[in-house]
Amino acid sequence: MKQVVTLSALSLLLAAGCTSKKQQTTVQKKPNVLFILADDFGCHDLSCTGSKYYETPNIDQIAHQGVMFTNGYATCQVCSPSRASIMSGRFPARHGITDWIGAKTGEAWRKQGRHNKLLPPEYVHVLNKEYVTLPEAMKEAGYKTFFAGKWHIGGKGSWPQDHGFDINVGGWDAGSPHGGYFDPYKNPNLKNRQPGENLSMRLAKETIDFIKANKDTSFFAYLSFYAVHGPIQTTQEKWAKYRKKAQELGIADRGFEMGKFLPIRQEQDNPVYAGLVESMDDAVGSVLQTLKELGLDENTIVVFTSDNGGVAAGDAFATSNKPLRAGKGYQFEGGIREPYFIKVPGVKGGTTCDVPVTGTDFYPTLLELAGAELKPEEHLDGVSLVPLLKGETIGERPLVWHYPHYGNQGGEPSSIIRLGDWKLIHYYEDDRKELYNLKNDLSETTDLASAHPDKVKQLDEQLFNYLNSVGARYPKKDPIYTVAKEQKHLDNVRNKRWPGLERQRKWFLSEDFDPKNNWWGSLVTND
Repeated sequence: MKQVVTLSALSLLLAAGCTSKKQQTTVQKKPNVLFILADDFGCHDLSCTGSKYYETPNIDQIAHQGVMFTNGYATCQVCSPSRASIMSGRFPARHGITDWIGAKTGEAWRKQGRHNKLLPPEYVHVLNKEYVTLPEAMKEAGYKTFFAGKWHIGGKGSWPQDHGFDINVGGWDAGSPHGGYFDPYKNPNLKNRQPGENLSMRLAKETIDFIKANKDTSFFAYLSFYAVHGPIQTTQEKWAKYRKKAQELGIADRGFEMGKFLPIRQEQDNPVYAGLVESMDDAVGSVLQTLKELGLDENTIVVFTSDNGGVAAGDAFATSNKPLRAGKGYQFEGGIREPYFIKVPGVKGGTTCDVPVTGTDFYPTLLELAGAELKPEEHLDGVSLVPLLKGETIGERPLVWHYPHYGNQGGEPSSIIRLGDWKLIHYYEDDRKELYNLKNDLSETTDLASAHPDKVKQLDEQLFNYLNSVGARYPKKDPIYTVAKEQKHLDNVRNKRWPGLERQRKWFLSEDFDPKNNWWGSLVTND
């Protein structure tokens, strides 16, 4: 790993976090924290991570001024579990929210009409109130706490204000923007005020108002965008810009390849999605500019990450995560590897760290940077990344994912363990195992399980020792499953849905594209 920090500068920051309130009047006050969480935003949906299509100068700025963790992960391939992990410092198998809240389980899964081999297990539907969450820990450390945007880890009675946030704007049960990305929002915790107002910019403005009102205190602001979750929407101007750009880059004849259950997008050329990405980046830029104008940028930690991979299949089939395999909902790197940037005052910008890190690590990291005592009894599956920020090392440890469900996007019920360069996937349909060396095979093209049986045995034992120790739940065989019914469904996907997606892709890129509505109210998704 590159040396990433001036040690004395970070030491001063940590010392400032440890001073008493009286001392803080003459010494630098505790660092503020701006935590930015995007929804369904892929690892390569950014200019700074390799996209030649999307334009994200403001988010790129966070990476260029901070540390980019190139092996950064969400704790799940779908949203609710990974969001609960950030709040709790626990892996999904431990906190029990193993699927997005609202997904069907047991015999109810049959209503999806996919005729799968397994029935997914039940899961927890609310974030446990007995946990001391990250915002609650920050409040204990003297921070004013604020939440804006998507919550989706519990219904009324388990909203952000019930788990440590002093202020909640827009966070409620739903995982998608029910009214779309423009006012009216159809959100009980976000008042409509101007028809056509952009949702991402509205959430940014609410965050800005909070920062301005609390500029003289220490604040923890959690900006949780609904973007870029479907339904994907943009303005006519942004669509036109990215339609032209796609033409200049060259439009491939075919945009999808068939996966096991669904076609998977292979091209970044969706002008509607690209416009949605740019709007979120604009919103991020407005918050960063406010920090600078108020003179707070030199004393504010900024985090940027996502809750799961980009949507290459299912939902709006919006993006490609290549060279990573697949996307949201999948057990492959495209489903779990994320943008993971931490900007800390005193840390040399534009540096990278290749140590595997994950969503549970934010909790202890931010506590330590704030000068607060860690809570190892809470963030049980997270470690502080401060040593990495200081150019030091942390011990090698296994990262575990547990998703015993069928993703809406085509993923399979499975559990994963990563240790060092090795990644093992255990599939529940047939108990097969796949083994990949991510250092040599980032795209997961070559299964090495048969060549390394000892490594498979070692990792599988570690995986299930952990899962069983936390009471993980597993899927069961569906007694009425038949091969014929599942194959009929898959033939329909291959012969009808796949060609339909290819036609839709070309339609989005055509001069005649018209969402048959005013642009800011359009719902351009086929799911």
